[in-house]
Amino acid sequence: MQHIASGYRGLHLLFNLNWDRLLYLVTILVALWAGAFLGSVL
Repeated sequence: MQHIASGYRGLHLLFNLNWDRLLYLVTILVALWAGAFLGSVL
């Protein structure tokens, strides 16, 4: 159980350190999807 808890804390720390990179990646993916959608509609 302690191993699971320490793994969760490590994952939480990793997420806290890299949330801005994840947001950056999601923003790019949404922009690419929106561009593809608009390109197919127009």
